[in-house]
Amino acid sequence: MPMDRRVLLGSVLALSALPLGARAGDFGSYIASLQARAAAAGIPQDIIDQTTQGLVPNADVLRLDKHQPEFTETWATYSSHVLNPTRVAAGRAKAAEDANLLAAVTSQFGIASAALLGIWGIETNFGKTQGNFDVIQALATLAWDRNSSYFTGEAVAAMQIVANGQAPADRLIGSYAGAMGQPQFMPSVYLSTAVSFAGNGRPDIWTNDADSLASMGNYLAKAGWLPGEPSSEPVLAPADLNLAETGRKHEHTIGYWLRLGVQRLPGAPSVRQDSPAALLLPDGIGGEAFLLYRNFGVIRKYNPSDFYALAVGALGRMALV
Repeated sequence: MPMDRRVLLGSVLALSALPLGARAGDFGSYIASLQARAAAAGIPQDIIDQTTQGLVPNADVLRLDKHQPEFTETWATYSSHVLNPTRVAAGRAKAAEDANLLAAVTSQFGIASAALLGIWGIETNFGKTQGNFDVIQALATLAWDRNSSYFTGEAVAAMQIVANGQAPADRLIGSYAGAMGQPQFMPSVYLSTAVSFAGNGRPDIWTNDADSLASMGNYLAKAGWLPGEPSSEPVLAPADLNLAETGRKHEHTIGYWLRLGVQRLPGAPSVRQDSPAALLLPDGIGGEAFLLYRNFGVIRKYNPSDFYALAVGALGRMALV
């Protein structure tokens, strides 16, 4: 199984939740244990000192971690604000501005431009919203508060980036959970997957569009992207459809769905009638309907949410109109 960009970060945050009082001591003691683990991993002492001296828990990280929103929106509501006109317009501008770069990344990794644009836009508004947390401090805060070996490992991976000379410590800025840069990679995924497409040998996923897009492309390629197939497409579903046959896990051929009365729309991607696809009605009968292809599951490895994967597909399509 390919590496998960954030180790299914939402699931990690939920599964690693511990009751109050689970902290393994005071923060200073935790930092000492982090320093020991980093030293055991071969991180030079000067890097350990540079990245951990003076660290204190970040109160905003703790607040955000304890008050994660519950996702109870319908697809109609979610898509209305995620696929807003400003983001769609920005996507179209980026598609035109970076057309040659997108083509080069597609040629190298086999990933459709639509998927790259969709992920780029949904993750960070095409690089504009990357988070403003010091990644090592955020990871150390979560690791201490949750007594989490996973987040400690990610903090050590962040130190490794600094030790490798791939980025200085003050460049490691991201979300409160440690996801970094335009692709929102965890440090371990940066180490295994980030690409220096611009050719300087040090993948810059913060300020360099070429490195950011190529890194996303490399991630999706490793995750099993099938060149030439879409991830999803909007369709019209008949009102008398049996809902028991729908859902991401119920695959049939395109021909099967068409015989049931599903209608593809003008401009639909070219796919074989025997191609496997699932039918998803995220808001039930009467709402929007989508055929899901195998690449839909690849996008879900980037973020394990049906709504996220639908939004990535939709934004990519709209950006390339």
